[in-house]
Amino acid sequence: MDFLRQLFGPPVPGLSAAEVQMRLKASPAPLLLDVREPEEYRAGHIAGAKLIPLGELSRRLNELPQNREIVCVCRSGSRSHSAARQLIKSGYNAVNLRGGMLAWVNAGLPTKTGK
Repeated sequence: MDFLRQLFGPPVPGLSAAEVQMRLKASPAPLLLDVREPEEYRAGHIAGAKLIPLGELSRRLNELPQNREIVCVCRSGSRSHSAARQLIKSGYNAVNLRGGMLAWVNAGLPTKTGK
């Protein structure tokens, strides 16, 4: 197990869409980080989410707060899992929205279109 932890880092915590919705009502609310591409984001995202595509994340870490939980989101949860892992390795408090926007929409939660 230690070998796997050294190889892959600590496990990435995941939250359901309902759990993320509840955390967004808390104070302070976590930062939502959408790691999809701009066209995906414009087609439908969670209101208030910050867009930083996964491919740009490593060079834009300075745009993220280190003293606030970050919830990573993508379409299905795969890219956001990678983003959360990268953030955790860089010292951020990050979690993954399990199932991504697909889970969010399937839970009947609201989305916003456009920028």
